[in-house]
Amino acid sequence: MIGVFAAGERGRRAAVELAGFLGPDAVVPDGPIGPALRALWPRLGSAVFFLGTEPTVRLVAPLLRDERADPGVVCVDGGFAVALLGGAEALAERVADVLDAQPVTTSASAGSPLDELVELLDATVEGDLAACGEAVRLGEPVLLANPLGFPLPALPDNVVTGGHETAWTVLVDDRVPKGPADDRVVRVVPRTLVVGVGSSTGVSATAVSAALAQLQDRRGLDLRAIRAFATLDRKVAEQGIADALEDWGFWHDSTTAPLLAYPGEELAVIPVPNPAELAIGIPSVAEAAALRGAMELSAGGRVEIAAEKVKGDGVTVAAARVLPRGRLALVGLGPGDADERTPRAEAELRRASVVVGSAECVAQVRHLLRPGTKVAADGAVRLAEAGAAVAYVDTGAGPVVSGPIRADVIRVTGVTRQL
Repeated sequence: MIGVFAAGERGRRAAVELAGFLGPDAVVPDGPIGPALRALWPRLGSAVFFLGTEPTVRLVAPLLRDERADPGVVCVDGGFAVALLGGAEALAERVADVLDAQPVTTSASAGSPLDELVELLDATVEGDLAACGEAVRLGEPVLLANPLGFPLPALPDNVVTGGHETAWTVLVDDRVPKGPADDRVVRVVPRTLVVGVGSSTGVSATAVSAALAQLQDRRGLDLRAIRAFATLDRKVAEQGIADALEDWGFWHDSTTAPLLAYPGEELAVIPVPNPAELAIGIPSVAEAAALRGAMELSAGGRVEIAAEKVKGDGVTVAAARVLPRGRLALVGLGPGDADERTPRAEAELRRASVVVGSAECVAQVRHLLRPGTKVAADGAVRLAEAGAAVAYVDTGAGPVVSGPIRADVIRVTGVTRQL
């Protein structure tokens, strides 16, 4: 629900007019602002005030509890639509467009779209993300390089993929760029890699660590992109491997990369780029284990060898990549009222670069969309299979699609009214 609050007859007329453009989620409560705001606050997703910033802050400050759950707040003041709190930039843009006002994003509002991009990809960052994000907020052109084709959320129009001179570059990749480091490049490193490890009995942790380092030094992979390790099941007990992986976790601030283990008969049948005649009957433990682990984590998606095996002192390592693919979120909006829409549904809408649905459904959620989000009436599966991050919306429990889909499918079931 969007609450639109105003004082005086002129303000209320403007509030009613704005609510008509914002759609059925928008309400203009009767009576004094204070009591109406306190009554509606628990149910609000956003609030717009036809007031100055200072009186708006005084009204909402006593009601704030949790920045992750509090409504987004916009105030319309002197020809400006100011996003005050709660990541309300998208709503401020929408209000400004309706009222022919100037949208303003303040430092008190949520971080830049780049912060949210990093969070959505569960990625590591190298570079000055804050300064690059400020350039995005100021409307400066920023180059986005996404060579592996990750499905990204909608980004502002000044985040471009080419054709402009830019001072900043955002690189989304699991590889280390060649050449000297550039302090105007922000590297976003998603976790895409599964590293396979094969070893002799009694291998040392030093040897395993040195081999892992070769994946970066010789093969150009960023070790912060490791999502999991994999090996032959009987090698899990090798202390040298366990110690080396613990050391990797310490230096890369990670405790979440598991060591996956597979029986020899599974690994023996996996085609590898560099097979060898080994007594154990597995052409390459490192490459086969990396590919098998990537297959498990991809949930049916595509995988590839990212780094062929590197040999060390009694150890061999290789890396496979879980290739990104499109994302299709099937989002149920419930019966239609804003307070009957789930928080996860709203999160998926903000994650999407394209929202697909009927005009009526899109009108219910348009204020939740990021600036730059595209809208389509159909074609959700086709867009997702082409690599986009798609939210397909419908009333009630949500839309239904049939047949195999070559994309990651997420279902967000909406609530249904009980008769």
